[in-house]
Amino acid sequence: MFPATRLRRLRQHPVLRDLVRETTLSVHDLILPLFVRPGKGVKKEIVSMPGNYQLSVDRLVEDVGAATQLGIRAFILFGIPAAKDATGTPAWADDGIIQQALRALKVRHKDILLITDECFCEYTDHGHCGVLRDVNGRRDVDNDLTLANLAKQCVSHAQAGADLVAPSGMMDGMVQAIRHGLDDAGFTGLPIMSYAAKYASGFYGPFRDAAESPPQFGDRSSYQMDPANSDEALREVELDIEEGADIVMVKPALSYLDIIRRVKDRFGMPTAAYNVSGEFAMVKAASAKGWIDERRVALEILTSIKRAGADMILTYHALDAARWLK
Repeated sequence: MFPATRLRRLRQHPVLRDLVRETTLSVHDLILPLFVRPGKGVKKEIVSMPGNYQLSVDRLVEDVGAATQLGIRAFILFGIPAAKDATGTPAWADDGIIQQALRALKVRHKDILLITDECFCEYTDHGHCGVLRDVNGRRDVDNDLTLANLAKQCVSHAQAGADLVAPSGMMDGMVQAIRHGLDDAGFTGLPIMSYAAKYASGFYGPFRDAAESPPQFGDRSSYQMDPANSDEALREVELDIEEGADIVMVKPALSYLDIIRRVKDRFGMPTAAYNVSGEFAMVKAASAKGWIDERRVALEILTSIKRAGADMILTYHALDAARWLK
């Protein structure tokens, strides 16, 4: 018979608990999202995401430096352009906001990983993730026209210094189009982290404030995944791997821990998870009310994402977590 106290014996001493711990969360698991906008000396707090800011390039360089002092080594950049248009052409302009940020960061910081989000919702005046077309009286994103523009955007970012590109628009064939575009431009060694299973989630609200990218009509459910589906995520991930994805991502993370686990078990690929803005904002709001212990809950959430199978976590908790994990 199994002794009733056998499992508890390993929990009695704090050092022993550490020794038998199955999942370890490290600052090196974290990727910090950052929002860059035109201007100088700008550091505008995002009201729905306390502690996160829209930054001009000069302030971005400073904040990245401060983050590296905490041990954070990887950053993903989101751009807020000075102007938008119907097709998102500022996304691949040589003097675009992300291109400026990449060049400035490369001059000042040598030992960091710079990832660029590859999508058009921040750059289009309609807030959708690509070029629109009319289908049976309804406007929707034209998948194939958007693929060509994605390749342009990724090549432009590679030329400006991106170390990793991360397509997030959930266009069919996006990884293949980007891989061909990068290879043809001579960037055969540049990896792709695909938002392979990105759900049409209600947890993105604060991000749309941060990136100034809410859709001006409808929603993105025609190209992002149905939250009710799980098997479909495996098909999406498999297609992206076949097309050349080097890292696959599940987004959001907290409500999709089962998807992270299934993806990791099925494919064994480097797997990222995005602890998104709404997940972050809920913790901050509840903590501000005194309802939860922010440090304990945030680290528990991040550990659960790692335990589910994520090798890396994109999170707005990164700065706080880096301090807590020291």
